[in-house]
Amino acid sequence: MKRAFLQEEHAIFRQSLRRFLEKEAAPYFADWEENQQIPRSFWQKAGEQGYLCSWAKEDYGGLETDFGYAVVLNEEFERIGTAMVGLGLHNDIVMPYIETYGTESQKRRWLPGAVKGEIISAIAMTEPEAGSDLARIKTTAIRDGDSYIVTGEKTFITNGYTADVVVVVCKTDPYAKPAHKGISLIVAETGTPGFRKGKKLKKVGQHANDTCELIFEDARLPAENLLGEEGKGFYYLMEKLQQERLIVSLQSITAAKEMITLTSDYVKQRKAFGRRISEFQNTQFQIAELYTEWQIGNVFVDRLIEKHMAGEQIVTEVSMAKWWTTDLVKKVAAICMQLHGGYGYMEEFEIARRYRDVAVSSIYAGSNEIMKMIIAKNIGLVERSF
Repeated sequence: MKRAFLQEEHAIFRQSLRRFLEKEAAPYFADWEENQQIPRSFWQKAGEQGYLCSWAKEDYGGLETDFGYAVVLNEEFERIGTAMVGLGLHNDIVMPYIETYGTESQKRRWLPGAVKGEIISAIAMTEPEAGSDLARIKTTAIRDGDSYIVTGEKTFITNGYTADVVVVVCKTDPYAKPAHKGISLIVAETGTPGFRKGKKLKKVGQHANDTCELIFEDARLPAENLLGEEGKGFYYLMEKLQQERLIVSLQSITAAKEMITLTSDYVKQRKAFGRRISEFQNTQFQIAELYTEWQIGNVFVDRLIEKHMAGEQIVTEVSMAKWWTTDLVKKVAAICMQLHGGYGYMEEFEIARRYRDVAVSSIYAGSNEIMKMIIAKNIGLVERSF
């Protein structure tokens, strides 16, 4: 199906990107999984080829590309493996905060390095006692002259272990009423005294996606590292979460297609009771159903991409897409593993990795329960805000 937001130049870009990933990523992905991170050398190679923050203006080293290129990048990263999400997070979630809310000085300080792969970024929202409910965060940033003293802990931070810069969600006014009006965004740089990283967290899946805790013990950050205005952090997050959740929906629908394709190929080769598994009606029905649901989700996500590129506010629809596609990709993973039989449970089969990698998708970027609460509020079922 032709996608209106992708033109010939996007197709050429995809071909080049796919060749790059098949040479520089696919052969080493198992090693990255073992080491629990993607090496900096790959980030730098990706930057050299224009695959990092390509949307950035030429003044900062970017290519000034449209969101269609982000779609291509995230789809091709997902083809290699879900644990490549750290690159998408850097490109389309973290650095856009700096591009949108940063001063000219901040942009010149961090964007060129982010484009080149010399600076890796992360965003620190989640805390040990605060996940989707950002108003409950406890990390504070108290103004002290020309600095902020930051104290608190963050956890489950993607790219956290390798990150050079971290956009930290914190409270500059711990006593604000309502609480979300005290939230601000401040950029922390690795090496700042009082800011340290915990060990890599051992996750069920996405092993090549380095994840860790971040600890701030009276870390002194320059006041000039504040992004935008004090007390506006919650609103900035709400503005950017639309794109974040759209990216997760895109990654999920891409992963679903990858699993359906590899399972279709497998069942046409594997035999049981003297017949190919694909010849059994149950197999045909299950894959037909999964392919249908994938197609429905794919059309919906593509429509939301078009609206997003047109600058429309589609928070409700993106919330729908996020919960539905992430539930779907977990369903696809379970059925596709079942169709692989015992081999599906073996690590050397890709479906095993895919199965464990997608499990968290319904939790991060706002849990699916929160997505449904947002939808319920926005269609008028409840009056309270979340």
